[in-house]
Amino acid sequence: MKEREIIELLARQTAGGSDDLLVGIGDDCAVIRKDSRQVWLVTMDTLVEGVHFDRAWHPAALLGRKSVAVNISDVAAMGGRPVFAFLSLGLPPGFSEQWLVEFSGGLAEACREFGCLLAGGDTVRSPAGIVITLTLVGEMDTDQVALRRGARPGDTLWVSGSLGNAAAGLELCRQGRAEEARLRELVAAHLDPVPRLELGRRLVEAGLVQAMMDLSDGLATDLAHLCRQSGIGVTIDPARLPALPILLEAAQLQGRDPLAWMVAGGEDYELAFAASPADEQGILALGAETGVQVTPVGVFDERPGVRLIRPGQDGSGNVEVDISYNGYDHFS
Repeated sequence: MKEREIIELLARQTAGGSDDLLVGIGDDCAVIRKDSRQVWLVTMDTLVEGVHFDRAWHPAALLGRKSVAVNISDVAAMGGRPVFAFLSLGLPPGFSEQWLVEFSGGLAEACREFGCLLAGGDTVRSPAGIVITLTLVGEMDTDQVALRRGARPGDTLWVSGSLGNAAAGLELCRQGRAEEARLRELVAAHLDPVPRLELGRRLVEAGLVQAMMDLSDGLATDLAHLCRQSGIGVTIDPARLPALPILLEAAQLQGRDPLAWMVAGGEDYELAFAASPADEQGILALGAETGVQVTPVGVFDERPGVRLIRPGQDGSGNVEVDISYNGYDHFS
């Protein structure tokens, strides 16, 4: 079974109703009624040693920061504000106390930076590697929540920042090139991602998004979720996908296709959102105000799927290639 099939099975098997559960399984956060004006946003992410990180190259303090940041990104995708965090930490026998001190320091630093408090959790013995699960609770006004559903035919697809950096950074870490100065920006994207919290909040407050999500499993897979929930599809122009010059250099050094990193690499923790073409100037201005690059990269339409424009094999013109769900999957 693939990851989305497991999630769909769990959703079917545990289906139930509550007047206070406004959005359940299937979005970046669950949305739960707080009072007559506001909602709680609840999300959870797990980082497993050997799957998501390797202590050989991932400093403990940066891993603590990343444990918070990947959850903050989910709240950012809804347009909310983080409030409380809960940590479950599985540690193997003989774990390093110094590692734990440094990890805790990085986690605390990130909580302060993003404005949330560690309010509780659990510690357990792990039979093998370290397992980190963090649950984050956010809040926001009910009428401003951005969901994955809501994109419309004719809307523009936007992405924040640049894509593929974390995937390239992971490859560099695996190759022992994490300390090379010119490649540092790519490595940092993997070790210490920066969620777009202010951008997400400002976009929803300004009413500039129809649908939004964060990019954690790669553009191809994450957009497929958004399109499916919105009941439409999208066509992407690869020439418009934002890439750092150093990403192209790193791809050349390693004999890799940079486009593969950009559409399928995962762990970008950027925002992808649908917006009316009429709001282009407002979005560009907001990006400039928050110091985050925002780029229009595609157009939504009525046809299902996520399609990438590519040159035809016979040279006669461009063709559309369906890349739906071609990103990262834990169970592929």
